[in-house]
Amino acid sequence: MTLIKSISGIRGTIGGAPAQNLTPIDVVKFTTAYSRLMKAKNPSKRITIVVGRDARISGSMVDSLVEGTLLGCGVDVINVGLCTTPGTEMAVITHKADGGIIITASHNPRQWNALKLLNERGEFLDDEEGKQVLALAEDAAYDYPTIDEIGHVILREDFNKRHIEQVLALKLVDREAVRRRHFKVVVDAVNSVGGVVIPALLRELGCEVVELNCEPTGEFAHNPEPLPENLTEISEVIRREGADLGVVVDPDVDRLAFVMEDGSMFVEEYTLVAIADYVLKHTPGNTVSNLSSSRALSDVTARYEGCSYAAGAVGEVNVVKKMKETNAIIGGEGNGGVIYPELHYGRDALVGVALFLTYFASLDMTMTELRKTYPAYYASKNKIQLTPEINVDKILAEVKSRYSGERVNDIDGVKIDFEHNWVHLRKSNTEPIIRVYTEAKSMEEADALAKRFISEIEQICKA
Repeated sequence: MTLIKSISGIRGTIGGAPAQNLTPIDVVKFTTAYSRLMKAKNPSKRITIVVGRDARISGSMVDSLVEGTLLGCGVDVINVGLCTTPGTEMAVITHKADGGIIITASHNPRQWNALKLLNERGEFLDDEEGKQVLALAEDAAYDYPTIDEIGHVILREDFNKRHIEQVLALKLVDREAVRRRHFKVVVDAVNSVGGVVIPALLRELGCEVVELNCEPTGEFAHNPEPLPENLTEISEVIRREGADLGVVVDPDVDRLAFVMEDGSMFVEEYTLVAIADYVLKHTPGNTVSNLSSSRALSDVTARYEGCSYAAGAVGEVNVVKKMKETNAIIGGEGNGGVIYPELHYGRDALVGVALFLTYFASLDMTMTELRKTYPAYYASKNKIQLTPEINVDKILAEVKSRYSGERVNDIDGVKIDFEHNWVHLRKSNTEPIIRVYTEAKSMEEADALAKRFISEIEQICKA
C-alpha cells in the first residue's frame, strides 16, 4: 500500500496505516494543511474552495472528509459533486474561488484516490506551494476555529452542463459543422464521471452515441489507463456498430484517446498532435508538450511558418509553466492531455473532443486516413517497479554519465535524444515506479530500445 506526495497532489491507496496510505487521518491532515496555505495567501478575506470528485468508490467518503475539514478550518465550500478534473478547475475560475480540491486518482486503479490541489486560477499548485502544504501537514501547532468562525457550504451544484456550454462557446468549436456530419461515436468512460459528460457533449454536437462503460459506479470495467492493451472491448464495438470513431477517457476526464473506424488505435500521443494541427491552421502560434511526448508535435508545428515547439518537464503544472513562458496557444502531454488556454490552463478531454470533431468534420477522410497524414512514430511505455533498495538518483546519474556524448536533458529525470529515436527515464509522480518511455520509427525499434535500457538499469541496480 502506498502514499505518494508530489506535484500531482496527495495520492494513495485507501485503508491501512496512516502516513503509509490515504486514510481518513491523512485526508484531514492534508486538507487542513492546504486550508492553512490558502488562508495565509489571503489573510484579509474569507476563503472559498471548490470541491469536486470523480466516481471512485471511495469518492463520497473522501468528499465528506474534505468538505467537513474545510468547514472546520473556517473555509466556505462550493461543492460541485460528481465532476471532471477540468470541470472542477473551470468551476474555480467561474466562481472566482480561492482554490479547489479535486478528489481523484486519475488513471490509477480503483483502490487509489487522491487530493489534487488547485490555486485561485484553477491550476495545480506549483512546486513551492506544494512543499509548503507538505510542511504544514507535519506542523501540528494549529488551532481550529471556534464555532462562530466555522465555514459554510455556500453552494451545491452540478457544474458539468456549464462546462459543456463553455466548451461549445469557443470560437474554434463549430457545433453546426459537426452536426451536419452525424458522426456515430462509441464512448468508453470506464464507469466514471466521463460517462456523464462525454455522451452529453457528443449529443449536443449532434452525434449518435453508443455508450460503453458509462455508468458512474466507480467499478472500472478494465484498467483505467487509456492504453491500447486496455481498450480491446471498444475496438470490437466500433467494428460491430460501424462507428466513425471511438472516444476513450480516464476516470477524471483529463486524458483523451481516440480509436479509429477499423478498431485500431489513433494512439493517445496523436490526440494532441491532431488537435494542435487544427488549432495552428486557424490561429498560428507556439506549442508545448512534455519531454515524454512524441516528436510528432514538433514536426507538425514546424509545418506552420513562424510557429515553434518547446518541451517542459512531465506534469501538468510544468507544461502550463512552459506554455506561459512561450505564449503557446495549444499544449499538453503525450498521454492524451490537451491544454487549450483559450478556455483554461488545464488538461481537458471535453475541449479535446470538441476541437477534434470540428476538425474531423471539415475533412473528407476517415480516421485511418487522417492518421496517415502525420509523421509515423511509435512509442513504447514501460515501468520498473521500485523497491526500497533502489536508488533512483544513482541510477539516473549513471545513465547520464554513460551517454554524456549524446543530447541529454536532465530537467526531469534523464532524456537521451539519439538521431532516430529517444529514451526518457524518470521517477513517476503518481506511482512507485520508474517510467521508461521510448520512441522510434517502428514499434519493434521502440520496444528494443526500451528493453535495452531496462536491462542497463537492472545491471546498475546489481552493481
